[in-house]
Amino acid sequence: MIWAFLKFTKTLNEIPAFVGIIKEKIMSVLVYTESENGKFKKTAFEVASYAKAVADQLGTTVTAVAVNANDSSELGQYGVDKVLNVSNADLNDFNAKSYAAVVKQAAEKEDAKVVIVSQSADSKYLAPVLAVGLNAGYASNVVEAPSSTAPFTVKRTAFTNKAFNLTTIDTDVKVVGVSNNAFGLVENSGSAAAEDFSPALPTSGVKVESIDKATDKVTIADAEVVVSAGRGMKGPENWGMIEELADVLGAATACSKPVSDLGWRPHGEHVGQTGKPVASNLYIAIGISGAIQHLAGINASKVKVVVNTDPEAPFFKAADYGVVGDAFEVIPQLIEKLKAFKAANA
Repeated sequence: MIWAFLKFTKTLNEIPAFVGIIKEKIMSVLVYTESENGKFKKTAFEVASYAKAVADQLGTTVTAVAVNANDSSELGQYGVDKVLNVSNADLNDFNAKSYAAVVKQAAEKEDAKVVIVSQSADSKYLAPVLAVGLNAGYASNVVEAPSSTAPFTVKRTAFTNKAFNLTTIDTDVKVVGVSNNAFGLVENSGSAAAEDFSPALPTSGVKVESIDKATDKVTIADAEVVVSAGRGMKGPENWGMIEELADVLGAATACSKPVSDLGWRPHGEHVGQTGKPVASNLYIAIGISGAIQHLAGINASKVKVVVNTDPEAPFFKAADYGVVGDAFEVIPQLIEKLKAFKAANA
């Protein structure tokens, strides 16, 4: 009887170590963290924060995949326990097939049952390829941590961000795409262990000749504030005030499709359903009437402001705040007031 009691007590003492093994081996949460020129994008920290929330619900840890990042240790501040560092010159330019292969092999290595990605332009190409490779269910445009992990249920935007739905993923492996600026950054006190990882790369069949990128500007994907303008600006020569307003706000500049089609602004600034999607905290539309395709692409923005001379412009129905007025009168005054406010609070 005494022997049985001692044996049971020993078993209890071993439970924490046993649970730790289970966490490490069976239910890892893997997160793909995007970087550019060796520096993590804001979305990397947001998906890491989301992965930490999921890991806490599942009682496990977070492993991140970082490709050609200079300093992966900062991921530890957002809940990552381990980083698989991939350093490969063949991955300097994004290719969905190659990057999906990297994340797939990392998921298999870590026995990950949940894989988290962002909803950036790159990850929207990567995620479906990854899901097929892992035979996983994929939920895109997720805006909250799972409401349940058994079954695994997440809240998503639907109908071009006009509604929400609850989606259950019942596959063994699950891929979750987190909407930009939906979950936010959540700092955690911790550090991330680093491990070199050298996955095999497939033959991509894609050759990048050149990439033209805007420098010294906030990108639309990472921007919390976006200043966008349309044909109401009357010509490319009037874009100076748009850029000045964006500079004062620390915002990215964007435009409507007709503007980019006319060659007034680069196609990389075209936002909307047929351009880049926007999920900023603040979206300012100047001289944009609000075609349905444009509104569909920016509906995920939290606060929308419109400046237009036409009070019947469709954008006013979608906006949180509106100014009926001439942009050439309104914007200079707005810039002046913002500069005065910043100077008074410096």
